[in-house]
Amino acid sequence: MMFAVATSAEGGHPDQGSSEAPDMYWGTRRPLAKTKTLAMKNFQLASRQPAIDGDESIALLKLWWNIVLRPTATFQWVIRETPPACLNDTSLGTHCYVRIKESGLRFHYVAAGERGKPLMLFLHGFPEFWFSWRYQLREFKSEFRVVAIDMRGYGESDLPLSAESYRFEYLVTDVKDIVEYLGYNRCCLVGHDWGGTVAWLFAIHYPEMVTKLIVLNCPHPSVFTDYALRHPSQLLKSSHFFFFQLPRFPELMLSINDFKALKALFTSRNTGIGRKGRWLTAEDLEAYLYALSQPGALTGALNYYRNVFSSLPLSQNHVRSPVLLLWGERDAFLEQEMAEACRLYIRNHFRLNIISGASHWLQQDQPDIVNTLIWTFLKEGEGRKSYRN
Repeated sequence: MMFAVATSAEGGHPDQGSSEAPDMYWGTRRPLAKTKTLAMKNFQLASRQPAIDGDESIALLKLWWNIVLRPTATFQWVIRETPPACLNDTSLGTHCYVRIKESGLRFHYVAAGERGKPLMLFLHGFPEFWFSWRYQLREFKSEFRVVAIDMRGYGESDLPLSAESYRFEYLVTDVKDIVEYLGYNRCCLVGHDWGGTVAWLFAIHYPEMVTKLIVLNCPHPSVFTDYALRHPSQLLKSSHFFFFQLPRFPELMLSINDFKALKALFTSRNTGIGRKGRWLTAEDLEAYLYALSQPGALTGALNYYRNVFSSLPLSQNHVRSPVLLLWGERDAFLEQEMAEACRLYIRNHFRLNIISGASHWLQQDQPDIVNTLIWTFLKEGEGRKSYRN
């Protein structure tokens, strides 16, 4: 197997009983005004570094050349009207819907495994949907009730129009409402990328509802904030956070040339799935394009970014559930140093696994290794019986 156990600590932070928020791992918390100033300085530093590698430079040149030569074709894209067969694969589970009374939103999810078994809830990242968990749905349905949701604004779930509707508190409440609707008062929570951010936040605010927390390629939000402010290289890798604040233009750029940028995100040499693992098949890619080509889909996905600056820094930070953090060594968007820094905020068992050669899209890129590491973590401590209500 090509993975390395980077760290394993039973005790977490030594200050188990303290309710005071500790200093940041990379330094003490700063007032918001100073934080913004530091962010701007580091962004300016980052902008002086080579921001575009050879492949991206060529891609930009090709784009401008296409606009000059074929402006009509460049600004065309196809809305996929028929879902590919892989989205109706019965081995993945049953498609279900729930309307949450409090928010009024309807959520789509795919569920497998016997009702009444411990709940394992999956939260996807950007720009994905429930399908990103296909390998885990098949793997864990033998002992869990596995549920992969389309988060608000994604897939077949409702798409609130207002960017304000994607604030952190609403995203966290969605998870709570869905867990309770499914008939549970706790779950094993698994999140990747943006789903990882929401999973961290849910574990912070509802510790009694999280038996174990599993996060893939997503640092604790406070670690990300402080590290990015102090490391121009990470701020540069996160420059899309700033670009996505613009209205409409990011949606256009992700759509032109029939969603060429999205295709490259999943398949390119630098950022794509399958460097040393499983390649994204043509049908898999078409599944993503089906979901993201629907009217308003890109806006819903981008609205997560359009609220991030108003939600940070966090007022609460501590995670009291056991945590497994899985990290792809060759993540093109997040620097690995942030992974170990997450330890500061965990008041329980913490295990970090760095997976050699894996990309940002960890659960799709190296599903066998990911599944093995999750099973190992689930068997630690109290064992699987601890998941039953």
